[in-house]
Amino acid sequence: MKTIWPFRHVGLKGLSLVIALLLWLIVAGEETVERGLRVPLELQQFPQGLELQGEWPTFVDVRVRGASGTLSRISPAELVAVLDLHTARAGTRLFQLTPEQVRTPFGVQIVQVSPSSVALSFEPSKTRTVRVTPKIEGQPDPNFVIGSRKVTPSTVEVIGPETSVNRVTEAVTEPVNISGAKAPVTETVTVGFVDPALRLTSPRQATVTVQIFSGPEARTLRARPIHVRNVLPGLTALATPAVADVTLRGKGLTHLNVETVGAFVDVSGLGVGEYLLDVRFDEAPEAGVTQIEPSTVQVRISSAKD
Repeated sequence: MKTIWPFRHVGLKGLSLVIALLLWLIVAGEETVERGLRVPLELQQFPQGLELQGEWPTFVDVRVRGASGTLSRISPAELVAVLDLHTARAGTRLFQLTPEQVRTPFGVQIVQVSPSSVALSFEPSKTRTVRVTPKIEGQPDPNFVIGSRKVTPSTVEVIGPETSVNRVTEAVTEPVNISGAKAPVTETVTVGFVDPALRLTSPRQATVTVQIFSGPEARTLRARPIHVRNVLPGLTALATPAVADVTLRGKGLTHLNVETVGAFVDVSGLGVGEYLLDVRFDEAPEAGVTQIEPSTVQVRISSAKD
């Protein structure tokens, strides 16, 4: 059996004891202080099938306590407040924020968290398909006019809080610049939504082609009936006002059959409610729309049983 000598390496042991004593004296001699910090709020265990609606705090204020040297070396990035959402349900819920929910480095104590509670609103998540509307900026050469606009893909899937998804009528593209154009313009651009609560089920880009026609002739079609297209089964829709004027510019307009140029609004996928929608016109050969009056109409969609 090997004998253990307690005085072996006594020099090293003594040095270790001295170092430990010095460290203790340094720490014990430091003044305990408090500081205020703003730290990020992290949401964890987000429940499936729910979406956050509206704005919510991304930072909270905390008061920390510790040795002055320790606090002088930490940054807000080393602390994070954690909110567990696994119990969340649809509706407005109040979650408590306590010092125990803030992660801190060793030697740092959380004294207070402000706010001490956070109200969050949850809605069921919803997905549906909406059309893509290309956005155009600029004007073609003065002797030319904008014709039809084609976008591929023509529809995308949107996901988000139920009320926001029910309200949205279209996805939009980045603007396609046609300033001074004398020929068709084609660009590949990003697709997105004006409402920040909405997102695509997967990131998409769209290819937009804008036809540009020579426009020596102009013609205004008066009081064209506005038809409501793609009404869902069991619903009825009414546009107000019910007629619109359209001015065309292009070629061969004196012989144009006006019955082939129909005014309409598209309500694809829209449920009961009131919407402000753009008036659109069927394409005319070698011609483009320069003006629509009114350019938007109020559309009321109701149940056919009402």
